Amino acid sequence: MKRSVSKYLVTAAVGGVGFLAGAFVMRHAEPEPLTVGAVQEAGKVIGQSFSNAEADSMINMLQQFRTSYDALHKLNMPNSVVPAMQFNPLPVGFVQPDSKNAFKLPQQEAVKLPADKDELAFYSIRQLAYLIKTRQISSVQLTRFFFERIKRYDPKLLFAVTITDTYALKKAAEADAEIKAGHYRGLLHGIPFGAKDLLAQKDHRTTFGSKAFKDQQLNIDATVITRLEAAGAILLAKTTLGELAMGDVWFGGKTRNPWDPSRGSSGSSAGSSSAVSAGCLPYAIGSETLGSIVSPATECGVTGLRPTYGRVSKYGAMTLSWSMDKLGPITRNAEDAAIVFNAIQGTDDKDHSTIAANFDYDATGRSLKGYKIGYLKRDFERNGNHDTDSATLAKLRELGAELVPLEYPPFKTSWMTFILDAEAAAAFQDLVLTHRTDLLVQQNKNAWPNIFRASQFITAVEYLQANRARTLLIEDWYKRLKGLDLYVTPTYSINLAMTNLTGNPCVVLPNGFNKAGRPYSITFMGQLFGEAKLLQAARLYQNATSFHKQHPKMNF
Repeated sequence: MKRSVSKYLVTAAVGGVGFLAGAFVMRHAEPEPLTVGAVQEAGKVIGQSFSNAEADSMINMLQQFRTSYDALHKLNMPNSVVPAMQFNPLPVGFVQPDSKNAFKLPQQEAVKLPADKDELAFYSIRQLAYLIKTRQISSVQLTRFFFERIKRYDPKLLFAVTITDTYALKKAAEADAEIKAGHYRGLLHGIPFGAKDLLAQKDHRTTFGSKAFKDQQLNIDATVITRLEAAGAILLAKTTLGELAMGDVWFGGKTRNPWDPSRGSSGSSAGSSSAVSAGCLPYAIGSETLGSIVSPATECGVTGLRPTYGRVSKYGAMTLSWSMDKLGPITRNAEDAAIVFNAIQGTDDKDHSTIAANFDYDATGRSLKGYKIGYLKRDFERNGNHDTDSATLAKLRELGAELVPLEYPPFKTSWMTFILDAEAAAAFQDLVLTHRTDLLVQQNKNAWPNIFRASQFITAVEYLQANRARTLLIEDWYKRLKGLDLYVTPTYSINLAMTNLTGNPCVVLPNGFNKAGRPYSITFMGQLFGEAKLLQAARLYQNATSFHKQHPKMNF
């Protein structure tokens, strides 16, 4: 039966890839005719065996596929174009955890400007906000203070792609004028921040951390930046990311860990974590697809919030994976994370993947009495930081929480990478087709150039099968978490990959230090759209400990 070319266009678009595209289209302007042998060899890539007759019968259809692939390639779609399909993390029968919107903080104690101004580097958002609101310090003065710290430490740590000082000082002066006139916008008004350099800001370049995009300037503002600026926040730096959101190596070098500059800061929210840890920014925005907030926050000893998928608009952000990317704050503590999250969360007409949900945050509680907190018993038993993590569980019990053991779903997870790799390879296929993968800094077998090329062979069928398995995972995990307010887990386990697929939110925060003096972390995980309970519990844990108050000495 003859099938229309338009149907093949749909087939190719759904998977974003095709197993013959890499072999026959990318390397040849005029592809060679397909043969029975070529089809049989291609079948080996996807684990299929075809007889001579079967292979011969496919040739005409595969040639039509190839023509369709070529038509798609000629569209030259930019990274900002989204597929005509959206991932939804909500399981059947899902009930929103929060019944209303509310944001309640305890009364802020009076704060005085310190005699040693360097102490401002590690003040919380609320402390800085009090100083600004009471006009003990101006936004211009505070912005200059952090600008001077960036100038001092960035040459060693390499956490900034672009320092937006001229722009920031202009915005700070506007903030001071508004506050003087009695128009105080709230806790973020006049306070500087950084944004990972995959977020567009129309007055400055947005490099994605890559030489292939180092001169790119997008004529839009990311919604996250728009919302922070509407709250009066001052953009002071576009922070580094590992190239195209992997690792801590970008076109300008390797972003360093302030606790030990001989080490990288991990990635890919490398610059945001390093700058906050070094006291060069009060907070910064990061992103996560598969650990890019959790990992650098751990390495740098800061608090990172990865929100539920769909909670925060991704408009104006680089796409790595349409169904896994999430934006969130990297801060000094959980309360600061809640303040920033409250400003950036919510639906957006420019991002159809956003999902309406309430955020009922109440930070006036003093204990975890009444909280049911799960813990992944097997991971705690296996984890190398056993003493530190056991102490965290003990502290949660001491605070009044009931701890409930939790087990993983019985799923093999080798298919997980199909989703991320296929979507990333589609988002950056143009680099493969034009051979600009050669411009990328990392060129080893596990780096993006090779992943992008190899992933051209992931079939649309297997991509969809992986997403069907994802549905089973989401449904199973939702059932296992019923009745729990949240759960805790060692930071590095299968939970990290699994919950980036299910879309569950997490807060990663320091919970100890190793013998070399570098931070350990623990992860608090929430129900879908359960950020309120998650952040409340994290705040109470931090109020009862002091790990988040310790900072790198930075004698360099």
